[in-house]
Amino acid sequence: MEFKVPAAMQSEHDELHADLVKATRSGGETAEAAKAVARVLHGHFLGEEEFAMPPLGLLQSLARGEFRPEMADVLKMTDRLEAELPKMLAEHKAITAALDQLEQAARRESKPETEAFAHRLKIHAQTEEQVAYPASILIGRYVKQMLARS
Repeated sequence: MEFKVPAAMQSEHDELHADLVKATRSGGETAEAAKAVARVLHGHFLGEEEFAMPPLGLLQSLARGEFRPEMADVLKMTDRLEAELPKMLAEHKAITAALDQLEQAARRESKPETEAFAHRLKIHAQTEEQVAYPASILIGRYVKQMLARS
């Protein structure tokens, strides 16, 4: 079974990525700080889109009480997320530290758009930690319970 990142989340990731690219091209200290963010963020975003976010594509179906045995395929992703959660959270700390530097550089160079972007990305990371990752993990646990009942 194929699992897709919910469209709203994918769109948000795409917008954040586009804003980061723009910041890397803005010149000066801000661009250098944005490039540092890009270095710590790229692999993290790939991992999220590979195994952390696709399970959320099942959320609406499961909330409607729909379950199919082939949903068990999601367990590869949710088990991996659960195993790699400490690493993902550590990456968020590194990303946040780089974003702090970006915010400061943007403030010094009077680039409020980039400063606002850095703030938005920090909030995005908090949303993942507090909502998305736990929801993906719970989806896996729920699917396991449903399989045990079958």
